[in-house]
Amino acid sequence: MNGNFGIEVLGLSKSFGKTKALKNVSLEVEKGTIFGLIGPDGAGKSTLFRILTTLYLPDSGEAFVSGLHCVKNYKEIRKRVGYMPGRFSLYQDLTVEENLNFYASVFKTTVKENYHLIKDIYQQIEPFKNRRAGNLSGGMKQKLALSCALVHRPEVLFLDEPTTGVDAVSRKEFWEMLKELKNSGITILVSTPYMDEAMLCDRTGFIQNGSVLKTGIPESIIDDFQGEMFSVTTSKPQVTVKLLSEELGENTVFRFGGELHVYGNPSMEIFLKAFKESHPGLNLEIHHTRPGIEDCFIQLMKSNNES
Repeated sequence: MNGNFGIEVLGLSKSFGKTKALKNVSLEVEKGTIFGLIGPDGAGKSTLFRILTTLYLPDSGEAFVSGLHCVKNYKEIRKRVGYMPGRFSLYQDLTVEENLNFYASVFKTTVKENYHLIKDIYQQIEPFKNRRAGNLSGGMKQKLALSCALVHRPEVLFLDEPTTGVDAVSRKEFWEMLKELKNSGITILVSTPYMDEAMLCDRTGFIQNGSVLKTGIPESIIDDFQGEMFSVTTSKPQVTVKLLSEELGENTVFRFGGELHVYGNPSMEIFLKAFKESHPGLNLEIHHTRPGIEDCFIQLMKSNNES
């Protein structure tokens, strides 16, 4: 157990019947930082969060939150953490104000006592304080849930896919709020299926099929990308993907919106230029470019599936 860590996970495993939700997971989150856990649905993110917030017991391994053992000290941990689950879990029939007062009372505090903690967030929804929570928009529900998770001044904040289903503007606002919370000293563990949000974290970890594939500073993870990446634009993306995959293999060409990403060694550029000349009807444009965080995740998944 390291005193510099707000969260420390040591070899956690958890199964549900024959399904292995977590497989020997280890990671550390330094105090006062944002750690992003990135992975698709079913990767094990929510299971890990529920163990760390003392809702599940692990089958093996240990975890510490604020230096406290997640099993032995579960009562004390519950006083020190804020948890915002993936699904909106507040009382739909209570108003915004009633929900906030209820959660403050659960932790034996008041909204007035800790209003300074949630002021910047809550002020955005305070004009709707008499509206039932079930009638709020996705962005306002998100802000209310975060306010309720913060009202008791937690040391560690767990946010399980908090931006899923909200609009792009609300996502941007939410991450700005997280930076402010981090600056106030709160340790934040946030999970997300959105790769672009990984770049907004101090450190990030990729999780797939219950295993953590890699952790590190986002830019450093990109620097570790193996090989070269080429961006290809074309007037016929579906045809181009099919033809290139037939030539190079299925795990080399991936579609990213309106462009294709092709992974390979430096000689790939020679192949792509020859491919362009032999397929003039595809209107190809080829550029050697720096990979993004999503390219790194794809490469790590490939390596994990092959091992």
